[in-house]
Amino acid sequence: MIKTNKIKSALLTIVLFTTASFTAQAQEIFTKPDGAQTRWVSPENPTGEKGGGGKVNKGAKGNAYFIVAPGEKKTLFDVKGAGIIERIWMSGTIAINAEQRRAVRLDMFWDGASKPAVSAPLGDFFGVGLGLLAPFQSALFASPEARSYNCTIPMPYKKSAKIEITNESSTYVFIWYDVDYLQLKKVDENAMYFHAYWSRNPKTTLGDDFQILPEVNGTGRYLGSNIGIIGNPAFIGTWFGEGEVKMYLDDDKKLPTLVGTGTEDYIGSGWGQGIYYGPYHGALITDKTNDIYAFYRYHTSDHVYFYKNCKVTIQQMGSASVARILDMQNHHINMKPLDIIDTKDEGLPYVKKLDPNPHTRLLDQTTPVDLTSKQISGNAVLNFYRGDDDVSATAYFYLDKPESNLPALPPVELRMRDMKKVFDKEIK
Repeated sequence: MIKTNKIKSALLTIVLFTTASFTAQAQEIFTKPDGAQTRWVSPENPTGEKGGGGKVNKGAKGNAYFIVAPGEKKTLFDVKGAGIIERIWMSGTIAINAEQRRAVRLDMFWDGASKPAVSAPLGDFFGVGLGLLAPFQSALFASPEARSYNCTIPMPYKKSAKIEITNESSTYVFIWYDVDYLQLKKVDENAMYFHAYWSRNPKTTLGDDFQILPEVNGTGRYLGSNIGIIGNPAFIGTWFGEGEVKMYLDDDKKLPTLVGTGTEDYIGSGWGQGIYYGPYHGALITDKTNDIYAFYRYHTSDHVYFYKNCKVTIQQMGSASVARILDMQNHHINMKPLDIIDTKDEGLPYVKKLDPNPHTRLLDQTTPVDLTSKQISGNAVLNFYRGDDDVSATAYFYLDKPESNLPALPPVELRMRDMKKVFDKEIK
């Protein structure tokens, strides 16, 4: 039995920790860094000049937005010196034009680097996968009423910062925006640089985990990602989300240090995936009829640090009934069963049973699982590797340098391939 004084000690520890956390947050509100100057960059004050806002129309509203022609690049933010970007807000045709959300690219450069630290389709960057829209608010992003984009990720820089958009769509972009930042004498020498990486595989390979974040080298912190799934039409009516998220930290090779238990488990839910959102995890798009999903998970409260390298992947795995598995095998669908869950075994709700021959469970073996075996009841549900899904993701992380070793943003042709069928199903 736990003694009363131990309980009191534990409660006191919780109270002190909570009080300390609140005090730290409050102190951040009522104190300021030495010499900090608040600035906003917008079309009404493109340089953030002190006393320079609203010049165009003698103080009245006169230049609220920019127009960016097809093929044109526009610098939205270009400042010198040390500082921290604290908030980015954008709206305009980029929030209502589906093509622009995927075809307009957003790039951010720190400290004069020639390679962008952030490079992503504008819509995907702001927290909703597949370039779709949904009203939500998380710890890092928000889209009130699905009419705008907000980002509140702190982005420190020591010498300079630049933000560009490039219009790779076929229509003119009208963009309203502001970038709120602090001018500082200096930032903490240990401050890391914010990065974002976007990738897409329109046709996944059976058994290959999708790389949310390919191996990035350096010291840093993984912040999380938003992920978009466009399922192989052959799998419609099955469940897509058995895949586990894996994080390979600091020279992990064959096996990861961090591994979850399933897709909806990783994003804080369970037993399927409806529409919801919260500070750290959510599912903003759940279209089971068409097998289209967009969801996110942010590690702002459970830190993921690395000191040499980091790679993050998600398995391409789903589940279906035995009857459906047999049907897919008969039609030569690109899939492979993994294991058995029998709903009748020993009267328990769900008991996991592996096939008696373990070699049949490996993708590099040719012997299939015998689904007609008497050991499998008619109510069994099987996990299976999925192939030919369309998966994309935006990964967010901090790194101890302004450039990374990751590949460049894929061309607009890959970003837009077969997306019209998804945009046409968007809820208006």
